[in-house]
Amino acid sequence: MSERTDALSMASISALSVAVYADGADLETIAARAKDPLIKGFTTNPTLMRKSGIQDYERFAKDALALVDGRPISFEVFADDFPTMEKQARRIASWGSNISVKIPVSNTRGESATSLIHLLSAEGIPVNVTAIMTEAQVEAISAALNADTPAIVSVFAGRIADTGRDPVPIMQRCKSLLSDKPAARLLWASPREVLNLFQADAAGCDIITVTDDLLMKLVYIGKDLDEFSLETVKMFFDDATSAAYDIVVD
Repeated sequence: MSERTDALSMASISALSVAVYADGADLETIAARAKDPLIKGFTTNPTLMRKSGIQDYERFAKDALALVDGRPISFEVFADDFPTMEKQARRIASWGSNISVKIPVSNTRGESATSLIHLLSAEGIPVNVTAIMTEAQVEAISAALNADTPAIVSVFAGRIADTGRDPVPIMQRCKSLLSDKPAARLLWASPREVLNLFQADAAGCDIITVTDDLLMKLVYIGKDLDEFSLETVKMFFDDATSAAYDIVVD
């Protein structure tokens, strides 16, 4: 990567209005990303934590809080009944003023979490409503939020795209549905490629969560395509050579 291309990448990212949050559950990676001025906040979830081998949820959360230097971070409840979710949410919120409590849009029986979201938001507890896929869900969540309480509305645009639907117009409409809740921010969740950062920005999203493997690809922004093509050709050649592949030819 040339210095010019690297500078172009950083300039392009700096021009974006959407805030980049690092998504993960590895403390070493969180510590490294906390030193990066590009990263404005952090998110995690029980699936990422399980993959990272986290055993003690509260210990991990408090260790992560010590690393993020006061930047926003979200931790998720994991109960499946709303009374226990509420207790977990209050406990999580008590760990720090920079925490948003992640509440799934429903439980595993498909029962809406809007009543719990309304209760917590009315009491001034910042929530991050997660696993959202539809505009109807966003509309219901918007109605449940207190206009003065900070909230994050996480729409899984990447998973929407996995179904063959274009998430950009959906995200634009979701942003409109939150127009009367100035403290609520729309988050583009589960991005699949670097292009999603620019799509999220164009759609008016306030935040995009980005996993570490995708953050590593940001250096490709603005890369010369002829150079990228040649590097790809060399990669194929080097891999075939290293594998000692052979085709008998006359």
